[in-house]
Amino acid sequence: MAERVLVVGSGGREHALAWKLAQSPQVQQVLVAPGNAGTANCGKIQNSEVSVSNHAILAQFCKDHHVGLVVVGPEVPLAAGIVDDLTAAGVQCFGPSAKAAQLEASKSFSKAFMERHGIPTARYGSFTDPEKACNYIRTADFPALVVKASGLAAGKGVIVAQNQDEACQAVLDIMKDRAFGSAGDTVVVEELLEGEEVSCLCFSDGSSVSPMPPAQDHKRLQDGDLGPNTGGMGAYCPTPQVSAELLLQIKETVLQKTIDAMKAEGAPYVGILYAGLMLTKQGIRVLEYNCRFGDPECQVLMPLLSSDLYDVILNTMKGKLASCPPVWHQESSAVTVVMASAGYPGSYQKGVEITGLSQVEDMGIQVFHAGTTLKEGRVVSSGGRVLTVTAVKSSLEKALQAANEGVAVVGFPGAVFRRDIGHRAVAHLKQQRGLTYKDSGVDIAAGNRLVEMIKPLAKATSRPGCNAELGGFAGLFDLKAAGFIDPILVSGTDGVGTKLKIAQACGQHSGLGQDLVAMCVNDVLAQGAEPLFFLDYFSCGLLDVDVAGSVVGGIAKACEMAGCALLGGETAEMPGVYPPGEYDLAGFCVGAVERGAMLPRLSDISEGDLLIGLSSSGVHSNGFSLVRKVLERAGLRYSSPAPFGKPGETLGEVLLTPTKIYSKVLLPVLQGGAVKAYAHITGGGLLENIPRVLPPQLAVDLDASRWSIPPVFSWLQKEGALTDEEMTRTFNCGLGAVLVVSPPDAQRVLRQVQAHEEAWVVGSLVRRQPSAECVMVRNLKYSLENRGAVRSGELGPGQNGGCPGESKTVHKRTKVAVLISGSGTNLQALIEQAKRPSSCAEIVLVISNKPGVLGLKRAALAGIQTRVVDHKLYGSRAEFDGTIDRVLEEFGVELVCLAGFMRILTGGFVKKWNGKLLNIHPSLLPSFKGVNAQKQALQARVRVSGCTVHFVAEEVDAGAIIVQEAVPVLVTDTEESLCDRIREAEHRAFPAALELVASGEVQLGQDGHIVWRSSSQN
Repeated sequence: MAERVLVVGSGGREHALAWKLAQSPQVQQVLVAPGNAGTANCGKIQNSEVSVSNHAILAQFCKDHHVGLVVVGPEVPLAAGIVDDLTAAGVQCFGPSAKAAQLEASKSFSKAFMERHGIPTARYGSFTDPEKACNYIRTADFPALVVKASGLAAGKGVIVAQNQDEACQAVLDIMKDRAFGSAGDTVVVEELLEGEEVSCLCFSDGSSVSPMPPAQDHKRLQDGDLGPNTGGMGAYCPTPQVSAELLLQIKETVLQKTIDAMKAEGAPYVGILYAGLMLTKQGIRVLEYNCRFGDPECQVLMPLLSSDLYDVILNTMKGKLASCPPVWHQESSAVTVVMASAGYPGSYQKGVEITGLSQVEDMGIQVFHAGTTLKEGRVVSSGGRVLTVTAVKSSLEKALQAANEGVAVVGFPGAVFRRDIGHRAVAHLKQQRGLTYKDSGVDIAAGNRLVEMIKPLAKATSRPGCNAELGGFAGLFDLKAAGFIDPILVSGTDGVGTKLKIAQACGQHSGLGQDLVAMCVNDVLAQGAEPLFFLDYFSCGLLDVDVAGSVVGGIAKACEMAGCALLGGETAEMPGVYPPGEYDLAGFCVGAVERGAMLPRLSDISEGDLLIGLSSSGVHSNGFSLVRKVLERAGLRYSSPAPFGKPGETLGEVLLTPTKIYSKVLLPVLQGGAVKAYAHITGGGLLENIPRVLPPQLAVDLDASRWSIPPVFSWLQKEGALTDEEMTRTFNCGLGAVLVVSPPDAQRVLRQVQAHEEAWVVGSLVRRQPSAECVMVRNLKYSLENRGAVRSGELGPGQNGGCPGESKTVHKRTKVAVLISGSGTNLQALIEQAKRPSSCAEIVLVISNKPGVLGLKRAALAGIQTRVVDHKLYGSRAEFDGTIDRVLEEFGVELVCLAGFMRILTGGFVKKWNGKLLNIHPSLLPSFKGVNAQKQALQARVRVSGCTVHFVAEEVDAGAIIVQEAVPVLVTDTEESLCDRIREAEHRAFPAALELVASGEVQLGQDGHIVWRSSSQN
């Protein structure tokens, strides 16, 4: 379900934010309060009359209208605590807290803050007495000619004087004549700096920063930087005066340093941080902070943002900026020209009709409205700055020309505007220079930008033994710190083949990162090794930072999925070697396994051993040359609707489905000792990969009717008239990996795997006859023609990949209800498990004792019925429990899971649902019962904690244990970090326990102990 977003504000900045948010497929509607003529009924965007100054009314409006996110444009609401108040009311709001917004709200505070933390700024004095301020101006041993009102003055509270008399007059105007009201109760007098002024903004999640391209505002009213100061007459981005190296310096010495200092002072800064800088001969100096997007800088930044702004904001609010940084268009420039009312920044006429706006937009130029309103269906002026005309082109000069052409088309009598926006940059670019490496086709700056983009992604993959810091000549890994005693190193390398060609043709690059990691990691697993670290190689003719960043971003995310660190890599730009738009990839993974745990155990493998197959996601990353040939024969394009897959998907989208990574699912299984061998079904398909892990005297007997074959293979076989041998020698045919286990262990291993992944017993090992093939695949043609059908039969219970113990393809699912009180992260894990075709559970209902919580939204998005039974409305616990019981019966619920349900159930309820009521606790019970389990574990100095799923008994946390997962307690653990890792374990353990109980494999005996069905069968 798409989200409704509210943007607070009425200017060009807010129009630009709403315009960008409306482009997100995850956003259903953007409301702007109060908005302007440009945000009134424009596609997804419309204005709202809700009061934004009364935060209680605003919060209730958001709840009543299902607004999931509020984005604040101007500084005044932020300083007034809008983020604090909405967040406290349960409404997500993007921006810094009132305490953090002091960086802009008080110039006096911000100057003292910079002084405390050694952030470079101009010399200054802060005064509440105008006489002392004037004395400072006249006696300072530097030109103290910049006078600022300390408070908020709508961007106009700065006077740059020509001499001491003017500066003193400015003090008197501000403090005695109260030119800016109470904002001038305190003034800051600063040194007049000389140099280039630039605006450097960043997203901040409270710990990390992600800089935006630098921009330059034009404050003076007239061309040539003449006339009075204004709120801004135009801007351009990026600024060529700020090199990639200088931007990195700004990030480290200003932006990151500011965020670190705010966090240290107890005011974590989450939102947009704007640093107004002067590039002096003595170095960078901070002129001021703003706690929001600049206006008009926002109007040039939003068109250059490649990423989904809604995603970027959510990742920022969730603290994921380091692993999910925003991506920007690198080879474009944006210019915006402000059109102001005649008389601005002084008095001006309102109600002037504006025409020609549709003609401007027909030219491919975006007009963001500021001081406009609708009057009898006409757009008229209502403010000083009225419109910002924005153009994006391949160069700054072209963008400025296009913006000026757009301004000329607008009919706005008496409009004031500049024609020289970006003139300093144009002059900078025209300076003569010698030949550079870039002229030969190698862009070092682009490479450096890519490295800076990659660094936080790699950092997010850190793990014990490696901190994943990029920048050295080589990477280091500490095997001892990773817990190894007598390890053998295992290495693997691979690429993604001609799947690259499809990704490049479709312009979809991020999935290749997972393909690359999967191909290497899944190979290393074949030796029983845990993947430790990964390195990548990206080569191209011309480096496109967006494309390379997308690929490497996918690699980093995949490394996190695999549990290995992205330790380093190489980006090679080689002009003339690759055609435009093409690149190649290679990956290298190193793992380790204890000497006594290596696979395959050839001497243990024997005739009669069973084969467990894990599902693939499709073609994975092998056989794409043949796939492309089949498409060519069929006369289909990658943009053609897929004759297989989900409705609405294209061929390209289905074929680019990423390769599955099996390490986190299989490592615990492999380390359990029951698996004798593991084969990754890669190049060579089923026929060539399974024999690689077997003794030569044994052969493989596979029955293709035992597993579900994805429809892409049926289509390929039919369309290409491929033989069975060609299919099984080229493709995985639905099996991404195969395990070899002894028959007594098969059911237990299968259950372990099925808790996370679709899996089946797919065959067995037989004695190989002389001159016989190594692999025999029975029923392949039948299964390809009847895709999705899985036969039952002689392999016995649980081997068809459905519910353990079921032998039919269609099985009855147990109806499950989940009780929650909050965000429902465990609920999400249960929902995802129940979505699996092989699941024995169907979640039919989610009940919350609190209205408006995130868990209800998760359920609604999954199409699950929800009910709110508010405990505050009941006179007793028994009455409350009775209502829940009636709702459960109404939906025919057979099993109940408590997922963060913060109410103690009565004894009568627990007795009625005995053996049908599951709970999860964040410790290894019976240790650390009750609340604050992680805190108890840390205080007890235990080395291992974890989580426990158990049946609910009348005594708290005392029921029979179904599943436990251990989590090591690290020396560096805090309560928060331990809680985070235990929560990850919960997301694995709870779904596993749900399957065991829903399938009937686990029951609660009459004596209160666990009864396993398989134990009674064997």
